Amino acid sequence: MADDRAKRITELIEPLRVTPGSKVTLASDFDPGYKAGFVKRKHGAELLQQGVELLTEYQARLAAQDTHGVLVVLQALDAGGKDGTIRHVMSGVNPQGVSVHSYKVPSSLELDHDYLWRYATNLPRRGEIGIFNRSHYEEVLVVRVHPELLGRQQLPESARGRDVWKRRYRDINDWERHLVDNGFRVVKLLLNLSKEEQRARFLRRIDLPDHNWKFSAADVHERGYWDAYQNAFSEMLSATSTEWAPWYVIPADHKWFARICASAVIANALIEIDPHYPKVTAEALKALHEVKVELEAEAPKGAVPDPFEAEKGGADDKPKGKKARKKAAQNAKKAREADGTQKAGVQTAE
Repeated sequence: MADDRAKRITELIEPLRVTPGSKVTLASDFDPGYKAGFVKRKHGAELLQQGVELLTEYQARLAAQDTHGVLVVLQALDAGGKDGTIRHVMSGVNPQGVSVHSYKVPSSLELDHDYLWRYATNLPRRGEIGIFNRSHYEEVLVVRVHPELLGRQQLPESARGRDVWKRRYRDINDWERHLVDNGFRVVKLLLNLSKEEQRARFLRRIDLPDHNWKFSAADVHERGYWDAYQNAFSEMLSATSTEWAPWYVIPADHKWFARICASAVIANALIEIDPHYPKVTAEALKALHEVKVELEAEAPKGAVPDPFEAEKGGADDKPKGKKARKKAAQNAKKAREADGTQKAGVQTAE
């Protein structure tokens, strides 16, 4: 079953992957309106739910194993659907195992550090999925489209040369390689929106009173730099899609399909990590059994000794009756005490 799911996911996301080392022209290489021919909208909700369930399953394993972490990088132009993607795709996971960080204009404190500092301070822990809603790639996108922002970063003259973007691509690739080498998977998603769909979404925000708060005149101002952003995205994808952290370009004109694709890419990363629940030692299992016997012996008259096991149709080889259960509990307690005494004797002898 797991193999079948992995095969279907691979089939879905392979056309979205940016081949490392390839030269990308976003406008011609990736269609924002793309929908895989074998995925139908009427099945969209069901497919998304399957993806959410898969993420829930693997996130629980990831947290239990506590060895790997996952960083999800979300980039898009305004109205690209980043917030909705996070809300729908991560709807079933344990919120204690997920962190989301959004990045706006850097503060004076952040500007007093190197440009990767504010992102490094918010990296996920082992066992956790961290999401960057906008990310360190803003430093080669917005800052590149608006080079005057580079002046605010208080860089020495030597760091402002014509090769600044090439050096930043190198820095980012090396940083992500460092994360991957230390057990943190980097999953990079670009929500690719068409200019016409962005226009329609802006108008929707204006036309619907309960969406007015989402609209900003600054968003329309940035729309005037459309071509510059397309060029910056193309350069970024070409330079930073690597074997260890490839980009996936998610067609974002159809929200239902974009969310299915995003969940599939993240699920694929978790499947490849393949986290497992920690194995319990024989000694620990024995201790669990002894405690279980004691707890069952405490069941009130008429109560089921183990409600959970009874519900799932447990075994019938348990001690019958309160006296039998009590005696079994006493024996288990004596065995545990004897085991503790024996260990103490060994430690004294040592």
